[in-house]
Formats: sequence, C-alpha cells, structure tokens
Amino acid sequence: MSHEIPLGNPVRYPTEYAPQVLFAVPREQSRKALLNGCDLPFRGTDIWNAWELSWLDATGKPVVATAEIKVDAASTNIVESKSLKLYLNSLAMTRFDSSAQVREVIAVDLARTVAGDVDVNLRMATDSASESIDQLPGRCIDASEVSAWSDIIDPGALACDTTSIVAEDLHSHLLRSNCPITEQPDTGSILIRYEGPRIDGASLLRYIVSFRQHNDFHEACVERMFLDIRDRCQTHKLTVYACYNRRGGIDINPYRSDTQEVPPRLRLWRQ
Repeated sequence: MSHEIPLGNPVRYPTEYAPQVLFAVPREQSRKALLNGCDLPFRGTDIWNAWELSWLDATGKPVVATAEIKVDAASTNIVESKSLKLYLNSLAMTRFDSSAQVREVIAVDLARTVAGDVDVNLRMATDSASESIDQLPGRCIDASEVSAWSDIIDPGALACDTTSIVAEDLHSHLLRSNCPITEQPDTGSILIRYEGPRIDGASLLRYIVSFRQHNDFHEACVERMFLDIRDRCQTHKLTVYACYNRRGGIDINPYRSDTQEVPPRLRLWRQ
C-alpha cells in the first residue's frame, strides 16, 4: 500500500495493475473519540458502488462493468476513496481471463487494505435490465418547519416523545458533509429506521443539516449520527443508512444498525 495519501495531491493515473496505490485509513482515528474504547455498539457495512470499471479480456478487448463492494464495518481500516479510484482505473489496461478473476483480485486486494471482510459483485451490461431507481421508505422530513438552523452538531437538540413508542422510517435528502482532507462537499440522502420514543422530525432534520460544514469521512459521519440518535432518543432498535451521491465515479453508502437486518441495495435518484 502507498504511504502517502493521494487525496488532495496531484497524482498520475497508473497504466497497469497497481494494488500498491490503495491507501488505508484506520477507523480508530474517528472511533477513538466516539467510543472511548468501548466495543462497537452496532454492526454494519460500507457499500461502495463503482460505476466506471473496465479491464481487458484475454484478447485485449475492453470489458466494462459496475462493481458493488461491501466492506465490513468491523474491519480495521477504510480505503481512501481517491486511492480506490486510482486502483480500479489501473485495471483498465490489464488483461484478465474472466470477470470472476477480476472480482477475486479486487476482493483480495481490498480485504488486505482494510484488514477485514470484503465482498465484491460485478454487474455486466447484460444485467442492466434489472436496474431501477429506488425510493427511501417512510416519511420524508424535509418539509418540517425548523425555527433555527445551526452548523454546530448538537445531539442535545434532538427531541422525542417518550410517551409514544413507535416503529417508523424517516428520511431526508438534505445530507451534506465535507471531505476531511480536501473539504469538498459530499451530498446525499439518509434513512433513519427505529423503534422507540417518537422522534420529532423537525429536530432530526435540524440535526442532519448541522453536518453541512462538518469535516469527516462518510463512515464516521454515519457512526456519529447512530450514536447521537441512540443515546439522545433512547431507541430500542436503530438503523442509520446514508446514501451519498457519487464523486469520481464512486458512491459510498455506510449502513450501521443494532439489528440483524441485511442492508437493502438502494440506488437513489441522484446516484
């Protein structure tokens, strides 16, 4: 693996297979402050969709596909997104005997980088007929009336009704945070699925929007949201699922939950 982070620095795209460009970012960097050494209170998956994958077949003819990459949230590291883009593009001029070989190579290289479990699924052009645009379930809170907005993340502003126990899905399309290296904005949608005291939609929307100037990786933002909502609202069950829009041909979708549900595969209208 490379020892210098490529994000925010000018780099040359490799013209042949280059697993060494993959850059690992320890999850501990963000979790140390959030968890104070405690065990993970959630399970989860980081779902990466790479839309610009290409390689050469045994004859030298280009092959195109998309890749769904699932990284276990219990892995030691995340993979830095620009390094993943460089890595995937390094396959474009490399010959492989089959798509299965490509899938295996990507899975092995990424598992080594994140020091954890990685699952890779390739989709070819012949699979495109089954692709569709999905809707987030439940109630959209974006029309909620908020008396005052803030750029300071304050979980204390989250409000709930402890006399009303519900099970519901809430979602918003107003998610925005910033890359901690380049400060470029990352936008997307977010789903909150919970059981417990009824969460006030306006306070939840205010909380989500307060991440608008926050600098952190996608995964860390979702983990902070999970912990803040769980602790402040005393949920019985909770899932936080962010669907970020693609940047550089890749979108990242972190899923954190204290249930055993399998994260649904979603492709939203801006992805």
